[in-house]
Amino acid sequence: MTSKATSQPGPLSGIRVLDLSAYIAGPYGCAILADQGAEVIKIEPPDGDNLRSYPSTLERESRAFLGVNRSKRGLVLDLKKPEGLALLMRLVREADVLVHNFRPSVPKRLGIAHEQLNVINPRLIYCAVTGYGETGPMKDKAGYDQVLQTMTGMCAMQGKPGGPPEILYGSVVDYYAAALLAGGVSSALFERERSGLGQYVGVSLLRSALTMQSARLVWAEGEPLDVGRDMRSGGVTGIHPTRDGHLYISANTARFWKALCEKIGRPELAEDTRYDSVRKRAQAAAELIPQLHAALRQRGALEWEALFGDDVPCAAARRIEEMFDHPQVVAEEMVSRVEHPVLGHYRGLTRSIKFGRTPGPEPFAAPTPGQHSAELLADLGYEEEETRRLVESGAVR
Repeated sequence: MTSKATSQPGPLSGIRVLDLSAYIAGPYGCAILADQGAEVIKIEPPDGDNLRSYPSTLERESRAFLGVNRSKRGLVLDLKKPEGLALLMRLVREADVLVHNFRPSVPKRLGIAHEQLNVINPRLIYCAVTGYGETGPMKDKAGYDQVLQTMTGMCAMQGKPGGPPEILYGSVVDYYAAALLAGGVSSALFERERSGLGQYVGVSLLRSALTMQSARLVWAEGEPLDVGRDMRSGGVTGIHPTRDGHLYISANTARFWKALCEKIGRPELAEDTRYDSVRKRAQAAAELIPQLHAALRQRGALEWEALFGDDVPCAAARRIEEMFDHPQVVAEEMVSRVEHPVLGHYRGLTRSIKFGRTPGPEPFAAPTPGQHSAELLADLGYEEEETRRLVESGAVR
């Protein structure tokens, strides 16, 4: 398998992306662009992306790094060395997109601020991922997923009533920021087709965290600020214990509520006017939930899932490991087997979006540090002797 997947074009085929970002939000946003056919070059400093050093049960690789950096070619550059910066400038001249997640004060110091690169390539889409944005008193603070969760009320909302705030594990703010990055960059590329000009695209974790909560972030004129903003229906809708395992049930509509009552052998509950709305069922949770749990104890979660079928929206609580061979995942071809120079092979997500006419290339493995440096320099026209000198100087690895 080569590092340049050429099997099928995607909607972004022909677009070159320079990914200077680290951790999750920036890199995964670039991986989504790669899914769609963009050529993404992962440019790391000599010490590498910090995500490579995160805890992993894989002995020689970071599971997290593999998961968010698929389908990229790898290059190591020391931008603090003139030769390394000069090489980046050559890449910038031919690039369509550059993504980084430096704090706002850093790019100009490195010589890669938007206004500096715009002179070299006015068509460049320049995307900066920050913690808090480009202005304001917090602009130069380091931003991390769970810091922003805690700051913006997500953890307070996640916590149980009367209990402490709780983190939402899974880097949800980072991954949503990645989706905003991919969408924002794609829109900027579309606009460039009209104007012929690139532009700055700003994505912040603060914007991501608040965008995820837009339905809560509404304050009507005249209402008190401290009002209930929890959109959870409560009551019957939620995760419940069964004889074996747990089951999530959603029964907010009259149709689903009736089907649930019938399936658990309690059809009379659906006819009881005390429970004929979501609000009433939530208010009567202390009465209803013990009856629901008693009924659910008759079967295991997987049995109930099969019995409810299409009549009651539900899901047995599973581990992520069970998704590799889940029949729906298999049918949708969401997981593929990829070759890796260290691991041999591994299975991972294939594409995050489905396109009918331009599905995009098959995924390939995240790069090892500097895996494609020689290949990329050759593409730029560097002779072997020039490449050797750059490696010896420490500007390239």
